[in-house]
Amino acid sequence: MAIGTAVGNLRGDGRGRTLLAIAFGWVFVLGGRFLVPSVLPQVKTAFAVGDLGAGVAVTIIWGGYAVMQSPAGLLVDRLGERLLLAGSLLLTAGSVLVIGLAPVFVAFLVGCGGFGLATGLYGPARGTALSRTFPEHDGAAIGATLAAGSIGSAVLPFLAGALVETAGWRLVVAGLAPPLLVVAVFAWRSVPSRPESTTPPAAAPSDLAGDMLNAVRTKGVAVAGAAVTLMIFVFQGVSAFYVTYLVTTKPFSQTVAAGMFALVFVGGAIAQLGGGALADRVGERWLLAGVSAAGVPLLAAVPSVGGLWPVALLSVLLGSRLAVAPITNAYVIAVLPEQVQGVTWGTLRTVFFLLGAGGRRLSARWRIVVSSMRHCTCWPLLLVSRRCCTRFFRLGRPRVPADARRIETLIPTATLQEL
Repeated sequence: MAIGTAVGNLRGDGRGRTLLAIAFGWVFVLGGRFLVPSVLPQVKTAFAVGDLGAGVAVTIIWGGYAVMQSPAGLLVDRLGERLLLAGSLLLTAGSVLVIGLAPVFVAFLVGCGGFGLATGLYGPARGTALSRTFPEHDGAAIGATLAAGSIGSAVLPFLAGALVETAGWRLVVAGLAPPLLVVAVFAWRSVPSRPESTTPPAAAPSDLAGDMLNAVRTKGVAVAGAAVTLMIFVFQGVSAFYVTYLVTTKPFSQTVAAGMFALVFVGGAIAQLGGGALADRVGERWLLAGVSAAGVPLLAAVPSVGGLWPVALLSVLLGSRLAVAPITNAYVIAVLPEQVQGVTWGTLRTVFFLLGAGGRRLSARWRIVVSSMRHCTCWPLLLVSRRCCTRFFRLGRPRVPADARRIETLIPTATLQEL
């Protein structure tokens, strides 16, 4: 019922086309970042490189994506979301062509770098565009978009695995270019330009840095940032070795284990769609606290659950952790000051991804998933992140009319001096 009502609230005045354009773009931007790693076995054979070379390619993609978040946020404030979204999709289309046509491995790595940087332009603009277009239902809009990306993350790598043996990895990767170009045109025609009155004047670097620091020092943003970082850290640590764990400790083949991993994203899509809509209705505090708390027993159940269908169900439930993203994204974007919203949001995303990426390295070093799921070191972090979420949402977020949505009404009075 909540989802149906939320869908109705996201339509009208051309806003439905805007949401579709941004969501479809996110399908290929996020799904593409998982598609390229799925064809690495064939890439290793084609260029005669080992696991180290393949790992460098993946690191370049995700590193480029993370590093580009802050510059992309600054460009959002200067150029607007419409140009950034369409430009990101165009540049991403060009980068997959470079990857697919690469004659040598060095050229392949250059394409991966371009892919990471190009897709990195999309995230900050996506969030601020949705928050601006749906001020009263930003949770539902962001949730629907992230859910579309989760579906893309499940479907595109699966299709790549099914087609790579017959079509070849080059055609599979380069085949992303046509839909990316189509969605780029769709985004350019559907996403409204940012009003001139909302474009902040150019500021000196020192003033800009000071405004950003004041924005992130507010209690709501600081605690939310800590919670999101811990959530990403834990999820990255678990997801990095989930397939390996299922193959080595359960009677599952590589194909079945990969299917279980895809189910995590299917569950994430459902949770993001429903969670974003529900947050708009009941508020973020209890919803996020409940989602984060549920992650502890779900992760604890992984070692003891066996059988195809029980593991499949557990995989879907593990994806519920992804509901954290639309709830926190909507809140943080809403409480950031208008004049530094884009650049601050982009910088925060860089911090989220760079620190969160440490979960993969730490889980590999401590072998928390493969060797000893029953003694998972992530559990304390899960508990800490749940505590952060609970404390954060004591602040709440009042809902006000779109034309009266000023920063003073969104941030507790005690923190207004810091803005």
